Amino acid sequence: QVQLVESGGGLVQPGGSLRLSCAASGTIFSIATIIWYRQAPAKQRELVARITSARSTTYTDSVKGRFTISRDNAKNTVYLQMNSLKPEDTAVYYCNLKVLNSDYWGQGTQVTVSS
Repeated sequence: QVQLVESGGGLVQPGGSLRLSCAASGTIFSIATIIWYRQAPAKQRELVARITSARSTTYTDSVKGRFTISRDNAKNTVYLQMNSLKPEDTAVYYCNLKVLNSDYWGQGTQVTVSS
């Protein structure tokens, strides 16, 4: 059974940083594509960043230059380093893993950017 556990969310002031982690178990992590999504209140879920098994990365325009996605296959973990955070980054952040035509989701972690 595949499990994804996100951590690292919290309350941070504008301009601050957080690092989210997504730890996976029960799957072939090294061949998976991992995506971070976020969903703010009353808004649709949006793709934030993606990393493939070849470590190719993509970002939504609003986070380019501020967020960095990375992976550690030895630890079955993907990270989202978030710098220069803005109030509009406030959302629940979800980790999504795609492997062998299957799709798995974590439970989400809350990120709140506020002074």
